[in-house]
Amino acid sequence: MTAKLDLPPLAQAADILWFLPTHGDGRYLGSEIGARHVSLSYLSQIARAADELGYYGVLLPTGRSCEDSWVIASAMVPLTQRLRYLVAVRPGMTEPAFAARMAATLDRLSNGRLLINVVTGGDPLELKGDGVFLDHDERYEVTDEFLTVWRRLLQGEDVTFTGKHLKIENGKLLYPPEQKPYPPLYFGGSSDAGNQVAANHVDVYLTWGEPPQDVAKKLAKAKAHAAARGRSFSYGIRLHVIVRETSAEAWKAADELISKLDDETIATAQKAFARFDSVGQQRMSQLHGGRRDKLEVSPNLWAGVGLVRGGAGTALVGNPDEVAARIKGYMALGIDRFILSGYPHLEECYRFAELVFPKLPLKATTGNDLGPARNAGPFGEVIANVAAPSQRRSAAG
Repeated sequence: MTAKLDLPPLAQAADILWFLPTHGDGRYLGSEIGARHVSLSYLSQIARAADELGYYGVLLPTGRSCEDSWVIASAMVPLTQRLRYLVAVRPGMTEPAFAARMAATLDRLSNGRLLINVVTGGDPLELKGDGVFLDHDERYEVTDEFLTVWRRLLQGEDVTFTGKHLKIENGKLLYPPEQKPYPPLYFGGSSDAGNQVAANHVDVYLTWGEPPQDVAKKLAKAKAHAAARGRSFSYGIRLHVIVRETSAEAWKAADELISKLDDETIATAQKAFARFDSVGQQRMSQLHGGRRDKLEVSPNLWAGVGLVRGGAGTALVGNPDEVAARIKGYMALGIDRFILSGYPHLEECYRFAELVFPKLPLKATTGNDLGPARNAGPFGEVIANVAAPSQRRSAAG
């Protein structure tokens, strides 16, 4: 008999975040066909759309393939009104006092719209290029020490700390953040070392989009680690989405997204991922094994993105009812934050909000509260200069 998992309580409502593709965007994975420039203009289109549509926030990725997340977030803040920015801090690559000042400044200038994504890193080759020569568990030791100092500074303490890796004397943050005690900490770690860091420090524990039964085990494990320290947190998941009005259209779009990939490109990507010591990346790669023929790893959960993309490699694929049902399935496990993306990111941002938002129980912090469109209402163009679409439906009803 299988032991019952001690899961977080069911999430009654969710916040939905979107994604700024600072490493590139387009209509096809692994191809220059239909590719888009990562420009200030294009990223601002996505940020403004997410803000207008009512997304809770946007994730900005980090790494050498991305434009710097802090610079981009600073450029987007004045262009948006309520959108939050989930920006990476990189323990081991920056000092906690310097990162605390950056966080406090951006939080104040954005009127409390900063979220912090703690990224320890999982690619030893890339990390060495950034000057980090620590092994997997040592990097999490640094993360633990970093967050110990970072949290104390942002709470207004004078900090003197000596750890195995970090040391600070009489550290102080003169200008506090807008949010108290500090901008919320998001963090994903699938290893035991990662779970320990989460249990000690974070506010939102993240997972990538694995099948629900696997996610349930991860959340139960993370919850147990936190409970052992007298702490708890909320839970989030990182997924791509491919939603269309019919299931057939959605699966066709999924096939088209990887239609320009050849076997050599996939093999090159999988070879690169194999060097990662990230347990989360290993779990993502195991879902598909680099093969195209078994990509639906759970109902409506498709692993095709992970053939060539590191990190989040799965997408929810289907019609609005199917996608909403799968999201509610994850909510039943206790997840109340969904960090989503789709290709191209501008169009899929609109599709998901328009097609799926109405089918989800959303928190007050997510959703369009602007009321009906003022010139057409609720949506659509006036028909033949005579009647709005809603009036036509009423007359036909």
